[in-house]
Amino acid sequence: MPPPIRNPQLAERAEKALATPRHLMDPFFKETAKEVLLALARNPNLEERDLLRLLERKDLPGEVVRDIAEHRQAGKSYAVKLALARHPKTPRLISLPILKFLHLFDLVRVSQSPGVPADFKISAEDAVLKRLGSIPRGERITLGRRASGRVAASLLFTNDREVIRAALDNPFLSEAHLIRALTQRNITREVVEAVTLHPRWSSRYDLRLMLVRHPLTPLPAVLAFLPNLATNDLREICLDRRMPEQVRKYVLAHCAERLSERPPRQ
Repeated sequence: MPPPIRNPQLAERAEKALATPRHLMDPFFKETAKEVLLALARNPNLEERDLLRLLERKDLPGEVVRDIAEHRQAGKSYAVKLALARHPKTPRLISLPILKFLHLFDLVRVSQSPGVPADFKISAEDAVLKRLGSIPRGERITLGRRASGRVAASLLFTNDREVIRAALDNPFLSEAHLIRALTQRNITREVVEAVTLHPRWSSRYDLRLMLVRHPLTPLPAVLAFLPNLATNDLREICLDRRMPEQVRKYVLAHCAERLSERPPRQ
């Protein structure tokens, strides 16, 4: 039970909010007093649309959101569960269990909702990642385009060119996500080739440098990247004994050609 309200006017408003019928509720949805909102959230006359209307307010105190989650209508409504998962003030003890009930692309929406705590977004992403192995190809392609950068990077471990293209086009995929994926042993040749051809990623200096070193990068792509790399970086590549011998020879030849083109010192 909530503590007694000492302010008589506030107590009266809260008492009305607790028992008012639906057709008289409208003024209470604009309330700012926490005590009145708590009473409204416990009103047994509330229906699904009323709970959703309340959850549209991002300024609700966490206690009010908790009472909304405990309302008998909330347990019956998928839409209310989703709204609770996306609300920035939903207590973690309430929001975490909801994740297992949400559809795949609603989990994506939760992970991208403004104001949702960062650790809860990660939990929503984790829930998406757990389902990757069982979702149809079409959903994987859509997910590649729309999911977070972390999820898009996880979709790169495939030889399906359409899934790869969707993930590389994802606006949330970062260079750090991509570099991390390319360092994994189980990355496929199709992914490396797709990166070398992608207009967004193939122009990034650090990625070009990494691709020249990568054992799966096609030789024509390596040769195309060499003129854009700094001489000092090329020297380091030449010293790397893990590099394929054929690539090292081309890099050495390119360095020698560059040095020969330098004007002599006066």
